[in-house]
Amino acid sequence: MLNSVHPAQVAGLFYPAEPDALRALVREMRKGARPDGGVAPKAVVAPHAGVVYSGSVAATAFDAWARRAEAPQKIVIVGPAHRVAFRGLAIHPAAAWSTPLGEAKVAHDLHVRLAEARAASVDARPFAGEHSLEMHLVMLQAMLPAPFEILPILVGDATPAEVAAALRLVWGGTETVVSLSSDLSHFLDQARARAIDDDTARRIEVLDAGSLEGRRACGYLPIAGALTIAAERDLRVSRLHLATSADAGADASRVVGYGAFALEYAASARLADADRARLVSTAMASLAAAARNGGRKPSMVLDGRLSPTLSATRGTFVTLTEGGRLRGCIGSPAPRMALIEDVAANAVQAGFGDPRFAPLSEAELEGLELDVSILSHPRPIPAGSEAELVEQLEPDRDGLILGQGRQRGLFLPSVWRQLPDGREFVRHLLRKAGLDATTFPTGLEAHRFRVEAFGAPFRQVSAEEIAPVRFSETRTH
Repeated sequence: MLNSVHPAQVAGLFYPAEPDALRALVREMRKGARPDGGVAPKAVVAPHAGVVYSGSVAATAFDAWARRAEAPQKIVIVGPAHRVAFRGLAIHPAAAWSTPLGEAKVAHDLHVRLAEARAASVDARPFAGEHSLEMHLVMLQAMLPAPFEILPILVGDATPAEVAAALRLVWGGTETVVSLSSDLSHFLDQARARAIDDDTARRIEVLDAGSLEGRRACGYLPIAGALTIAAERDLRVSRLHLATSADAGADASRVVGYGAFALEYAASARLADADRARLVSTAMASLAAAARNGGRKPSMVLDGRLSPTLSATRGTFVTLTEGGRLRGCIGSPAPRMALIEDVAANAVQAGFGDPRFAPLSEAELEGLELDVSILSHPRPIPAGSEAELVEQLEPDRDGLILGQGRQRGLFLPSVWRQLPDGREFVRHLLRKAGLDATTFPTGLEAHRFRVEAFGAPFRQVSAEEIAPVRFSETRTH
């Protein structure tokens, strides 16, 4: 039975103990938060260092929740144990947690659910002196417009599967969100920290839970557990902000890395309007540059001012239509490079590398419609028979990949407009993959995915519209 109040452990050390000073500091940190993290995440990754060092990165992660029309009612906070070694996961017996900003009630129903399932032990000892959960709590108390309940979960010597099992029990609906507490690299020089943190961000974005370990992120177990859920439930992960303690004035020879990430349901994930416009304009500029140069892809030059969401590692397709008829469609089902680079490369390939069509001429560009599709991570679905496969599909929303051995075929969700019958959709895709559509193949592999799709009529764009992206062309003669 829940009882007592868990007092603040690091007030006056990691953040000001005086409420007004703490609120003022968080307001100041929010000024340094990135403005382009306009997402609606189910879960976030945020750092847990002192507010003066990591507060702007944490504020970036929590800002979307602060701007929600209906604030979260329950927040599951999952973080690594730094002070006390123990086996598995732990939850505190307290009925509330206290900070200088007031008390946050523990979500009794979620607490009981974990305890009764023995997914976490009820034990106050590992929480003594611990900061990984408290740092998220104070930031959330300062930023969110309404009170909320919490379920703090401390992760000790556990496996990602154990973390995932606990998260499944408390995942909830729109009323519940998950806050994953972790810093990134520790005590490297600034250059090495940025390099390894960027690589870690790529691994997180492609849901590569198995490659995470302690030197990349102290909260790698909470993150890996959440990535397991992301793969199961089709969530898209985006970096929002990467920084180090040196960016806040600490010694650049020995820094700690910080990252903010958003985990959104792919079916509703949406880039900010400015990022959508930048992607489409960049694709158009890349296509135009290639048309001037005999179909050769121009070299792309990026700089650090690019929105982090455009640097996310993504699989994309670019579709070109002319008068409503397909004129080219090329893409990468699996994530392979930064989103903006993948879109630019696929735009050129759609125009000049689709074997079904002759290469574009420069004169044709003005009549084109260019559409970008950002793919979620393909998830396997049962395909024991045609009827079983068709039953699993959701028309107009599911993209589909079918394959046997090296033979593969992919349809974007937009193909449902031409093939609204599920059986015909599957049979046409089998033929596209070079497989027999009259007899359902034995051992067929099927994967579904969702897309975020948007586009515009082709137009010539200026260098200012795509900055900080630049293209370097090598003219042919």
